[in-house]
Amino acid sequence: MRKSRQREAILRVLRSTRSHPTAEWIYEEVRREIPNISLGTVYRNLRLLKEHGDILELEQAGTFRRFDGNASNHYHFRCEGCGRVFDIDEPVVSGIDERIEKKTGFRVSHHRLEFRGLCRECLTDGREKN
Repeated sequence: MRKSRQREAILRVLRSTRSHPTAEWIYEEVRREIPNISLGTVYRNLRLLKEHGDILELEQAGTFRRFDGNASNHYHFRCEGCGRVFDIDEPVVSGIDERIEKKTGFRVSHHRLEFRGLCRECLTDGREKN
């Protein structure tokens, strides 16, 4: 993949946060550096970065797609109160992909695990699950 000023700026912005932002948030941040960048350019470059394995795209039915600058296999926690996504500093379960392959005959490329509940802030604020 060729380097581009826009792609490098998008990757730099994404890796500078742990908030798992939406494409629109990334677009607003990159516009501070490259005012004439379009939202379409941001989306196109996020797709390329994802396909190249530089970032992760976190998808959930009915919600905005979020992006993660940490492309290593790791777990996430999604708060059902505020919708934020957090990285979980916990080792990835080793061997599970191989066990699933043996059990099912499928070929597993990777797995993703997402925990759900309420973050500390929502618990403190007394928010209930939506």
